[in-house]
Amino acid sequence: MTRVNKVNPLDFPLQGTRLIEASAGTGKTYTIAALYVRLILGTTEDASEPLRDLLPPDILVVTFTDAATKELRERIRARLTQAAAFFRQQSTDCDEFLTALRTRYAPVLWPACARRLELAAN
Repeated sequence: MTRVNKVNPLDFPLQGTRLIEASAGTGKTYTIAALYVRLILGTTEDASEPLRDLLPPDILVVTFTDAATKELRERIRARLTQAAAFFRQQSTDCDEFLTALRTRYAPVLWPACARRLELAAN
């Protein structure tokens, strides 16, 4: 029998290879975009440590069709842009994930986080 685990994008392990498999409408794209934001910001669990250099060419996200790939790319880019604006305090357009994620970083690091997110979105 397959074991089912609910994925929390804030504490999901970022090391190694991971498979996210779920039915339609369960939040896979949301979760993948959230994990992507975390990867861009650094893979360390201790946000006081320096950010590791990890950019889009270092991250592999796979889906099944060209249309799904295009949609996923657009949704990830939009999420990166939204997160960058939130870290710059230029937007209140956020959710629980972004709010909790930003609290893991000292406010002095927020501009650097925003810059990394913007670079990744571009």
